[in-house]
Amino acid sequence: MAGDVKHDYHLVNPSPWPLVGSVTAMVMMLGAVVWRYSEQKLFGMSGPWLFFLGLAGVLFTMAGWWRDVVRESLRGENTTSVVRIGLRYGMVLFILSEVMFFVAWFWAFFAGALFPDAGPAIMLSDGTQMLNAEGLPAYLQNDAKFHALGGEWPPEGVRPLSPWGLPLVNTIILLLSGTTVTWAHHAVTIGDKEGFKWGMISTIGLGVIFSFFQAIEYYEALALNLFAFNNGSIYGSSFFMATGFHGLHVIIGTLFLIVCLFRGLRGQFTEDRHFGFEAAAWYWHFVDVVWLFLFAMIYVLGNQGLLS
Repeated sequence: MAGDVKHDYHLVNPSPWPLVGSVTAMVMMLGAVVWRYSEQKLFGMSGPWLFFLGLAGVLFTMAGWWRDVVRESLRGENTTSVVRIGLRYGMVLFILSEVMFFVAWFWAFFAGALFPDAGPAIMLSDGTQMLNAEGLPAYLQNDAKFHALGGEWPPEGVRPLSPWGLPLVNTIILLLSGTTVTWAHHAVTIGDKEGFKWGMISTIGLGVIFSFFQAIEYYEALALNLFAFNNGSIYGSSFFMATGFHGLHVIIGTLFLIVCLFRGLRGQFTEDRHFGFEAAAWYWHFVDVVWLFLFAMIYVLGNQGLLS
């Protein structure tokens, strides 16, 4: 028949989610800008209300879109070998994009930690040193960064967190969670539903504990005024952006695993078809590896001044 499918590719049905997601993401962005920079209203709503309305729309889009993808899988619409290979390539490329995202934050941290000093002084013809726009001695390279850091790393006034307290505990927690998610993955491949359930529960619990301990760590840094996030603090900004985005990824990965746990308990994963969970496991291992680099390069080497 003319209507028969003669290829292995999955052509999606018409869906409202791309349009709904685009509109709600724009509303969320506009709300964030108005909330941060203006007391004015937009579309008759204040910034916070507009932001949270957009956020609710984005979350609703995510839930609805992924629900449709799961339903397509259960109907066998996106389970051909070609589609499954495409899904794997897509997840690999997504994780690679996340790698480059974290490279940016590592780069920002290393730019200060490795090179806190300034370049050669800019001298005038009369033998005096030129002044910059702020009236401070001018240097040929790293002028603004040198004055912000005081030529040392960690900067003066910064009291870095000890890596041998909660950061070390969190490192052990994430390494342990990597073993439990591997346990759950192995259980899926052999049809062990009990092993899958307890492996997933253990991993999710460890992820929640990690997030709780990191919240305590942030509270300690801010409440004790060890270092600030803003006020021109290169150290605080780069530290909180790198570790904070990793913490966000832990929360996202935990939610990813929770969804997979419920799907597994409903029998939606089999020994041969479980890529939804496999993608979550890949993501979780990526989160583990990023934390190992964060712990070694930022908490241990960077915080102790061993990079400069």
